[in-house]
Amino acid sequence: MEIRPILSALMRNKTGPILVAMQVALSLAILANALHIVNERRAVAARPSGLQDEAATFYFSLRHLNQDTPEQMLASIRRELQVLHAVPGMAAVAQVSQMPMSNSGGTSSIAADPRQARESAYASTYFTGDSLVRALGLQLVEGRDFSSQDILDVNETTNAGEPTQMIVTRALASKLWPGASAVGKSLYFGTGDSTPSARVIGVVERLASAHAEVGERGEFSMIMPARHYGSGGAMYAMRSEPGQRDRVMQAAEQALRASSATPMILRIKTTQEDRKNRYRADLALSWMLVTVSVLLLLVTCSGIVGMASLWVTQRRKQIGVRRALGARKIDILRYFIVENVVITSVGVAGGVLLGVGLNQLLVTKLDMARLPVAYLIGGALMFWVIGILAAYGPAWRAARISPALATRSL
Repeated sequence: MEIRPILSALMRNKTGPILVAMQVALSLAILANALHIVNERRAVAARPSGLQDEAATFYFSLRHLNQDTPEQMLASIRRELQVLHAVPGMAAVAQVSQMPMSNSGGTSSIAADPRQARESAYASTYFTGDSLVRALGLQLVEGRDFSSQDILDVNETTNAGEPTQMIVTRALASKLWPGASAVGKSLYFGTGDSTPSARVIGVVERLASAHAEVGERGEFSMIMPARHYGSGGAMYAMRSEPGQRDRVMQAAEQALRASSATPMILRIKTTQEDRKNRYRADLALSWMLVTVSVLLLLVTCSGIVGMASLWVTQRRKQIGVRRALGARKIDILRYFIVENVVITSVGVAGGVLLGVGLNQLLVTKLDMARLPVAYLIGGALMFWVIGILAAYGPAWRAARISPALATRSL
């Protein structure tokens, strides 16, 4: 079949084909970028935290109501650690200042050299009076864990003494000392001559920050061996034996309350809850974009079907004449299919250009990743298939028109 008659017919009635092509172009551009954003958001929401078993990890935040002195608070922390360690099914316990993905915690500005003009990065800072590596099941890839001699008791009311050793994540080590071992290096808390520092004694594979920021910064974390006390509260990270979390949580709460002579306020959360809350917005955005994409496809299909049906109605007599002159059903069917493929191809070409432009805007304004070519290729193939399937029904009805019926009024 020659394309020339099809193009000639389309040029005589430009409005309909132009509207369909524009609809395809706009849908392709939005769909490709929307699916790219969906995949990015879901990948972020599913990224590992570094914890050995998130389903078995939980934590308590508690505050005693009738404790006045820092010494009483320190004694309570030590007693509570013993109580929690004794709970059946408890794999590990550690006092900690914050938890990964909890959206609550502190960060520190750090530098590899105090003579730098500005800091190298901001890192989430975990203070622990025990082995957080063991409590969270972190993977130590270089150096060693803290020993009991490394732990400092730090009174928060006086801030006397700060730890001089630390464990960092692989991402932070690579940022500060690319291509070199971090163990033995000194890390400075800011810049300047009198800046305090700490020596790296170990590197863990991964530990998500408290706020789990997007990008590599979400894995910039460091662990400091300090048991902070004196503020009236404490936080304990715990990991149960597999499959026993709920029972262990209940037993641990009962044991703590029974061991305390003073009233306490106790809040319990699981790491799974923190993950769900942290990435709630990302998943909501993903579902919203999926819904928009489905609606766009439905609207595009409806537009193609409606326009093809209108063309069949408008050309009813011409179809009858062609059938009377010897055109077969397959010829009529092929005509309308090819015509729709031509229109869809114009829309796809425009959609590819528009999609690239839209992605460039998102990269510039929102710091997003560039759109992979596979999304545009896949989107183009999908719209070609949709165009053919959407036009098939009207084209088949056109092919079944009787020559006698169509030319009766001629």
